[in-house]
Amino acid sequence: MAASMCDVFSFCVGVAGPARVAVEVRFVSSAKGKGLFATQLIRKGETIFVERPLVAAQFLWNALYRYRACDHCLRALEKAEENAQRLTGNPGQVLPHPELCTVRQDLHQSCPHCQVTYCSAECRLAAAEQYHQILCPGPSQDDPAHPLNKLQEAWRSVHYPPETASIMLMARMVATVKQAKDKDRWIRLFSQFCNKTANEEEEIVHKLLGDKFKGQLELLRRLFTEALYEEALSQWFTPDGFRSLFALVGTNGQGIGTSSLSQWVHACDALELKPQDREQLDAFIDQLYKDIEAATGEFLNCEGSGLFVLQSCCNHSCVPNAETSFPENNFLLHVTALEDIKPGEEICISYLDCCQRERSRHSRHKILRENYLFVCSCPKCLAEADEPNMTSEEEEEEEEEEGEPEDAELGDEMTDV
Repeated sequence: MAASMCDVFSFCVGVAGPARVAVEVRFVSSAKGKGLFATQLIRKGETIFVERPLVAAQFLWNALYRYRACDHCLRALEKAEENAQRLTGNPGQVLPHPELCTVRQDLHQSCPHCQVTYCSAECRLAAAEQYHQILCPGPSQDDPAHPLNKLQEAWRSVHYPPETASIMLMARMVATVKQAKDKDRWIRLFSQFCNKTANEEEEIVHKLLGDKFKGQLELLRRLFTEALYEEALSQWFTPDGFRSLFALVGTNGQGIGTSSLSQWVHACDALELKPQDREQLDAFIDQLYKDIEAATGEFLNCEGSGLFVLQSCCNHSCVPNAETSFPENNFLLHVTALEDIKPGEEICISYLDCCQRERSRHSRHKILRENYLFVCSCPKCLAEADEPNMTSEEEEEEEEEEGEPEDAELGDEMTDV
């Protein structure tokens, strides 16, 4: 039961509604499945498409540790200065140019029943219309005996930071179908994501939950069923169906990161300043990130994940011609061309970060096999096929010995800082 292309492209957005997207989805091969191809010339630097997710959810530990985000679109809710104060552990931290902060706290709204916070009335209404009527715990928001709270606590007990998935993404999938008038449409859309064999699904679940994954998966399935059972999705609640749903989220979930501080930094970078003022501001920002690293480490952003139908059709390459980012400080995913892309050419992104892409072919393959269960055959991997086929222990040992250079620039793949 396949979703129509009209269904798929309805989640692409432009400045004034649905965008005209210069791409099409094609079958590539039995090994690769689908791929995304350009239908016209796309120039380097152009935004190929902007897509909103079918569903998205903040990671549970991230939310517990007071990374405040809109419960629907994951927009960061703290002002940039508040964000800097929390991340540095310094309540007296002051940022220059406070007028560059884009957070509008006067627009924030809460659910009147459970008090979860949204960045705007639009997000509160969108959540209520799609899934929140089912998931709203009402006055039981802080009751540990509530079925959804028991499910979330069980998830936190088996999936620790750094987080890569959330049981609440699956919960929002079920709640969306439960609330929908056209349940079949949503079931078709969720069925678009790639399927794995039973053995591959077990590998994904093992990766997410650890060595005792079978018992933990059954506990989660039982709590998931108690909280959310839906007859139209009965297959999802069986042991095999739940494992498949788990693997779908583990394989296709796209990380989302938002940060009011990173938005402020981008705005600072765009300021036209005298050379001396620019030097002072850059030095301030560099020191700020060093202070944050010392206090908080690598966890800078509000983080979560979402399911994006069109983006999930983009295959991996170690030399990608496109990249994903979240420049609007919410869940809207931008795919941008890194080079000119000709009509008929496949649009590929990288599932590896920039540091991983510089590692040896064997190290890249090891990461991709463990996390995505495929062997890469991109031009770079084929060109390096004669390299020694051994684990890059030397690379890992060097990284451990050297650590981060003192002046290393703190970046973030998801927020494009």
